[in-house]
Amino acid sequence: MQDKKETPQERYNKSHTVNVNIRLMKNTEQDIIQKLASVPNKAGYIKSLIRADLAKIKKYPWPQGARGG
Repeated sequence: MQDKKETPQERYNKSHTVNVNIRLMKNTEQDIIQKLASVPNKAGYIKSLIRADLAKIKKYPWPQGARGG
């Protein structure tokens, strides 16, 4: 069987991007599922939340070693 040749886009994605997946429970996390369904750009929305959290952490840094893993 022949291996499929890697496209330039696949090579770029492999070296420059990271894919992050989450699994949400339909029964207990319906609020999160509905919110994500309501935003037109899920990745942008999640990135903005993370950046706001990072800005808050930089403004009020945690004591050394207090951040969880």
